[in-house]
Amino acid sequence: MALFKTGEYYPPIGHRERIERYAQNKKLFLGDHYDVFERLQNVPSDSVYISSNLAGLICKKSADFLFGEPPTFSAGREDESEEQKAIDRIVEQNDLNMKLQQSATGNAFRGDSFLKIRWGQKWGGKVPKKFDPFRVIIEPQNPKYVFPEVSEGDASEIEVVHVAYPTVVEGTGDEEWILHVESHYPNRIEYSKFEIMPFDTSGMKVVEWKIQNEIKSERRTVQTGVPFPLVVHIPNYSTDDDWQGIDDLSEHKPMFDEINNRLTRIAEILDKHADPSIAVPAGVLGEDESGNPVFAVGRDKVFEIMGKDDIVPQYITWDGQLQAAFEELDRVTEMLLVNAEIPALALGKGDSGTSGSSGLSIKFRMNSLLSKINRKRQFYNKGLKKMFMIAQMLEHEKLGSKANYDIVEPTIHFKDGLPQDDAELANIMNVRTGGKPTISQKTALMRIDGLTEEQAEAELQRMEEDAEKEDERNSEMFASPSAFQTPLESEDDNSNQEDNDESGE
Repeated sequence: MALFKTGEYYPPIGHRERIERYAQNKKLFLGDHYDVFERLQNVPSDSVYISSNLAGLICKKSADFLFGEPPTFSAGREDESEEQKAIDRIVEQNDLNMKLQQSATGNAFRGDSFLKIRWGQKWGGKVPKKFDPFRVIIEPQNPKYVFPEVSEGDASEIEVVHVAYPTVVEGTGDEEWILHVESHYPNRIEYSKFEIMPFDTSGMKVVEWKIQNEIKSERRTVQTGVPFPLVVHIPNYSTDDDWQGIDDLSEHKPMFDEINNRLTRIAEILDKHADPSIAVPAGVLGEDESGNPVFAVGRDKVFEIMGKDDIVPQYITWDGQLQAAFEELDRVTEMLLVNAEIPALALGKGDSGTSGSSGLSIKFRMNSLLSKINRKRQFYNKGLKKMFMIAQMLEHEKLGSKANYDIVEPTIHFKDGLPQDDAELANIMNVRTGGKPTISQKTALMRIDGLTEEQAEAELQRMEEDAEKEDERNSEMFASPSAFQTPLESEDDNSNQEDNDESGE
């Protein structure tokens, strides 16, 4: 509990930079760029600024390709086995496919995702038990409230996970606060509460507190019976010397800033010259009692120029050479997408048409994005396997003998997120199951149609039954000579027979 004790600050000093990065990157993801980039804040208050939310596009593309098509979770047993039913139940009861999509989106702009496994009721007893039974619940944790402690010998290995969040005491305004802490250790969770005092405010919002006293009566320990902390960390991707994940946005901030700045300056030029002033010869405008022309350039958008014969009325405009600005904008945007590993094909941009292209051709052109997704997938594969193991262990601990299945590490089959070229896949499977088969018919059906093993078995059985019926029909046709005679041939045979009868032959 070294992170939280009397005299320390919340959030802990070593985690503030990370939490600030989360906050800024979420603003980028949502398109609220004004508070992030100082250059935009220097724009005159009466000006309009424009920002392009390419940050949101980068995050959503990654999440869509990673979990847009739900993965399949296999226990390695038959479909009707108790182990597979347990895996399917955990997925279904926790809306896991939707939560993984949300996790991947947040992971892209934060760099970290945390999933907590607990035993309880979703509605905490507010709904009758028959509608909301006790079960394994998997829920995301906001990373800004999660504070891991790592192994002394490996900074990338998390040993203890603290989940800590402040709440204000009702009726005290912003004066009295309570810090709730749950510390997840192997085999146990320690709960505690602290009195904290606001220490720093930013924009009328409390952002830092100082820990005053621990409320001793609130301390308690719960034995989980699971030899792992019940919080699983899944980084976006990471290095081998730090537990923190690396997000998809921080490295691109200068380019986001330049794109927004260029769009804003172009808009200023276009707005400034959308309503230009007009120059007219001297003497055209009205005059006051002193003989001076009566006009205000800022108000009337008009002014006189001396020399009546030297000028005709004309609008004052400036050729801003915007072509160069647009070319720079295109180059910076292109460079951003290259660095973000998003090809033009993924955006339907440029010469990205796919007419006549095979699925394999499209896949090769998407190689940079697919490589990025594969990098993220490795961390999700590891984290999700650990999550399923913990969930099964917790269920066995709570249900005992009622949990009538073995704890298994599931196999996770991810989709690549690309549209499936059914014709191309069918041709490949046809070749592979031809004269020199390298894949069984069952596996071919499972891959082409997305069938389970039992469904593929049933389909093969129906195919065999259809083949047997076809063979029976062919046998009947060969057994009956008349089956091969046309109607005209049959009539000719009958007439010849009648003629032969009349002639006595």
